[in-house]
Amino acid sequence: QVQLVESGGGLVQPGGSLRLSCAASDFTLDYYAIAWFRQAPGKEREGVSCITSSGGAPEYADSVKGRFIISRDNAKNTWYLQMNSLKPEDTAVYYCATKAALWCSWSDYDYWGQGTQVTVSS
Repeated sequence: QVQLVESGGGLVQPGGSLRLSCAASDFTLDYYAIAWFRQAPGKEREGVSCITSSGGAPEYADSVKGRFIISRDNAKNTWYLQMNSLKPEDTAVYYCATKAALWCSWSDYDYWGQGTQVTVSS
């Protein structure tokens, strides 16, 4: 049974950094696109970043471009979201997701993590 386990969320001051991790069990990531989504209170879930199965061509939401970096380590079945220059508007529950596809997109993900809270506040 596929499981995605997230870690790395927490409370950080504006301008700070966090790195989220998502570890996958019971399958290999080699042919899976991966992504990060987030959902703030009272808002719809939105795509933050995604990357192809080979680790190329990352995509980012306009709101995080230049601040967030997605990466993956297929050997460890883990992917990451490095979040820098965090802003209060980045506060949300962050979810990792994956799907059997070579290319990433913002829809049709098959497997989801449980979510990790990120709070940016002074």
